Amino acid sequence: MSLWSFNPGVLFFVVFGFAVGILFGFFGLGGSFFVTPALLVLGHPVEAAVGSGLVFVFGTSVTAVVTHRRLGHIDYKLGVILIVGMATGLGVGKRLLFELSDIGLANFVISVAYVGLLAAVGLFVLRDARTVTPEDDDVVDATPLRRMGAIRIPPMLSFSGGVTASMWVVIGIAFATGILAGLLGVGGGFLVLPSLMYGLTLPETIAVGTDIFQIAVSSGYGAFLYARADAVHLSVVLPLLGGSVLGASLGSRLTEYIVAAKFKEYFALILLVDSLAVASKVVSHTYGVFSLHVLSIVLLFGTALVMSVVIISFGIRNLTYQSDRQ
Repeated sequence: MSLWSFNPGVLFFVVFGFAVGILFGFFGLGGSFFVTPALLVLGHPVEAAVGSGLVFVFGTSVTAVVTHRRLGHIDYKLGVILIVGMATGLGVGKRLLFELSDIGLANFVISVAYVGLLAAVGLFVLRDARTVTPEDDDVVDATPLRRMGAIRIPPMLSFSGGVTASMWVVIGIAFATGILAGLLGVGGGFLVLPSLMYGLTLPETIAVGTDIFQIAVSSGYGAFLYARADAVHLSVVLPLLGGSVLGASLGSRLTEYIVAAKFKEYFALILLVDSLAVASKVVSHTYGVFSLHVLSIVLLFGTALVMSVVIISFGIRNLTYQSDRQ
């Protein structure tokens, strides 16, 4: 398997990376949710899709780490514990993926896992978007997470914001997330962040900064593991990163002119449509239905492009309106 194989068009991946970057910068979620499924749909080997996804996660998180470090939003003691647990889990997830590949089940299992993951996160975001109100913007059912944070198994450690937590609880969260990251090529922030905020009751800014710190280091380690196994397609990842850096910068700036919460439902629908796209890919490969394969490509890439265009157009319209009023 060559590092530089599968290059269907640099411009295509730059544009797709730009669209994904806009969504990531605007919503703060979703980079890995698009890249790994997209590579699977395009026919990349599952190991390369997961490895390339981890490289993408690493590249997109490094800049954010620098910003949060400057703002003092990183609890390094907590971050190191999370990294240890994540790194261990990453190794387990990678080994599991290659074992599934050896018996010919990796593509099917990972694709089905993504169908469920995208659908679950999409439904969660949709529920959050439809239940949030100006008076109460915290609608997460945090009861199960708070029970987890209430576990008092020594040693107990102190973290920022006067928070104390069991070292084993933190390692357990990181280890489970690491397995998922190593198996699916995701950053795991969508699992770690709620655990830190609602389970350990860490201040939001510290939770976000520490989570991004551990994502950068852990995904970098995961990318190294897959690169050593010659399972990273740099010819795809580099154009994606080139586009995503510009897109993420633009998406972040557009949050000044558009209320992101108003677009949460659209973002949730994108994740649900992407779940359908991966499901179509599974059915098409299982039963040889070429039209479903084409549908999966159209759905996966089309939704990201259309939503990024909508966000840009609304941003330009609001910017023009504000300029006219001044």
